[in-house]
Amino acid sequence: MKVDNNNPDFLLFAQHGWADTGNSIGSLAKAVANAQTLITVPSLGLIKTFIRIEPLVEQLEQIAANVINNHPDTPIKIVGHSMGGLLWLEVLNRNPQWWNKVHSLILLGSPVGGSNIARIIDPLNLGIGTAADLGKSRRDMAEKIAQQIPTLSVASDMGMGTDGLVTVENTKFDYANWLLVSDIPHSAMRYHSEMIPVIQDFWIDPQLGFLATENLANRLIRLLRSVPGMTDADYRDFERSQVVVSFADGVTLHTWNHPLGVAHVYLSKNSQQCLYAGYVGLLHAKDLRRAIAEIRQHIL
Repeated sequence: MKVDNNNPDFLLFAQHGWADTGNSIGSLAKAVANAQTLITVPSLGLIKTFIRIEPLVEQLEQIAANVINNHPDTPIKIVGHSMGGLLWLEVLNRNPQWWNKVHSLILLGSPVGGSNIARIIDPLNLGIGTAADLGKSRRDMAEKIAQQIPTLSVASDMGMGTDGLVTVENTKFDYANWLLVSDIPHSAMRYHSEMIPVIQDFWIDPQLGFLATENLANRLIRLLRSVPGMTDADYRDFERSQVVVSFADGVTLHTWNHPLGVAHVYLSKNSQQCLYAGYVGLLHAKDLRRAIAEIRQHIL
């Protein structure tokens, strides 16, 4: 059945990410949408995704505005893969007048906390292509949006807390619904069949998420994320770490220093289950040591 372009039930925007075109996520969009959904899959230019993010945001914003203005009363669904999810966070942040129209926002493997790979490429934030843009944390932006728009952030773990490109920790933010799947590589999340029921199930009853439970572990995670230069990491070097602070409820804080001077920090439960992983470079190692000292002083 062909969609009635003059009177669709929904507008669906499906956005590709870095080093990609709209082909794969466009196929996913067609697989998840019903016959009365008008699908828009902007292909922003594979080469352009390597340069800077701002022109991509502007291009996506203009495409979306044209479609939305033609259908001002039609609810909007958004699915973004990786950087595509970040592009939509930027667009929505600039257009709060659209928020009440958005039925749901789904991010597939989006590094909302700031891509660790990007920060490795551009550790001093010199502006090396899109690395500087992808390394930026958008948690504050995402949390503001997720308080008003039902949001689902999906992460995949291929092992050790990463989908091979984006860490599990990168995808977490307050007020979003969060789902962890297993053994789907980062690039495959934009077309994998397992994403079809994930998306469709959320569309059935999209709900706002909640602020993370106020407990010691989450307080510590927020404190660690506030350290200048902190980057969410995977868990692969957790077993090399040493406990430096133990708390009464079984939460332990660990550190490990990479031979190149990168300082890692971990939170765990009973020194077994890793609850958080992050690292800072040489420029911010003192900031991390200072934060750990303050944690010892004020929380113990």
